Amino acid sequence: MNASSRHAGFTLVELLVAIGILAMVAVLGWRGLDGIVRARVALTHEMEITRGMQLAFAQMQNDCENAAGNDIMRGRPALLWDADRLTLVRKVFVEHEPSRLQVVSYRVVNGQLMRRESPGTRDLDHIAQLWQAIASDAPAENSPSVALQVGVTGMQVQGWQNNAWRNEPTAVGGNGEGQPPPIDPALGPARSREPTGVQVALTVQGLGQPMVKSFLLGGT
Repeated sequence: MNASSRHAGFTLVELLVAIGILAMVAVLGWRGLDGIVRARVALTHEMEITRGMQLAFAQMQNDCENAAGNDIMRGRPALLWDADRLTLVRKVFVEHEPSRLQVVSYRVVNGQLMRRESPGTRDLDHIAQLWQAIASDAPAENSPSVALQVGVTGMQVQGWQNNAWRNEPTAVGGNGEGQPPPIDPALGPARSREPTGVQVALTVQGLGQPMVKSFLLGGT
């Protein structure tokens, strides 16, 4: 056997080194692929949350744009907000039918943003009864709650009233008994005290900051 034949092929050490290098490359490649997959999953989750919030905010905007003012409600309650709930009376339009009114409520229940609406009616006394039923969270077959978004840990609502954002619970339009609100000489007519907008901030799991949206009231 000559010298050239004795040195043909790889030695055991060279094979072990090559295997070690290939193993390191495989581990690095797997980690890179795993990072890409995790980032894609996180991005998809955030996009789903954002899409769901956009749909929820679009529904809120539609409700707020069709909010009924004091001129329609004639002193009856039409808007109520507090730290974790928004309740309002809105106008409902159906083709070839007279417009109606319905009560709509938003609140967070067990990590879900829930929307509840009453049947439509043209009777203001009936609206007052529906208002009380929804405000008390009494279950009813004709006004079920619908989940708009899951993973919601909190909701904060503010109303734009008298040129300032207000957090405190405020009933607008009456005292719940059909009586018009008193007129404060310092503020002028009751109409001037009606809020012209609301701001909703929703805290969602997986998002670092609350999602905030402002809506005009009675834009239609």
